[in-house]
Amino acid sequence: MSARRAAFTHFDRAGGAHMVSVAGKEATERRAVAQADVRMRPAVLAAVRAGRVEKGDVLGVARVAGVQAVKRTAELIPLCHPLALSGVEVSFAYVGRDRLRVAVAVTARDRTGVEMEALTGAAVAALTVYDMCKAADRWMRIEALQLLEKTGGKSGPQRRGGTPRRRRTPRHATRARQTRAGR
Repeated sequence: MSARRAAFTHFDRAGGAHMVSVAGKEATERRAVAQADVRMRPAVLAAVRAGRVEKGDVLGVARVAGVQAVKRTAELIPLCHPLALSGVEVSFAYVGRDRLRVAVAVTARDRTGVEMEALTGAAVAALTVYDMCKAADRWMRIEALQLLEKTGGKSGPQRRGGTPRRRRTPRHATRARQTRAGR
């Protein structure tokens, strides 16, 4: 087995892909937050903000799609374990004149983390925004899909940038900045 392959837990000794056993791990509270940005023409973002998109409530539909994606992550990502989720929050923030930020926070009490669920939820919510707005801007870009923070498990709290974060949600995704189309 090569040194490079040894760092990856989803490979067996022969190099074949396998699902990692979590049987010996203790269940702990797990939390992960991921985000993605959808860049679009300023006029399209203004229409989303004003609730004037022809297909309907962009943020409402994207929120539901994000939650559904989190719940189905183990069906989409072959080596992910099905988890008993305890919570999913999908929030949106307007960043500048041309960017909508999607943030997804996932919690569970389980034996493995919820990072993939948070990332999947953010990706699918962003794709749903694209789908609902593509008639007005086919050249939108989905950017910066990334894990922001995780807690639980033996590695303890971690966040992008290295310092554990104590807040429940990232600053850019607080309830005060959440919005619904039409407001």
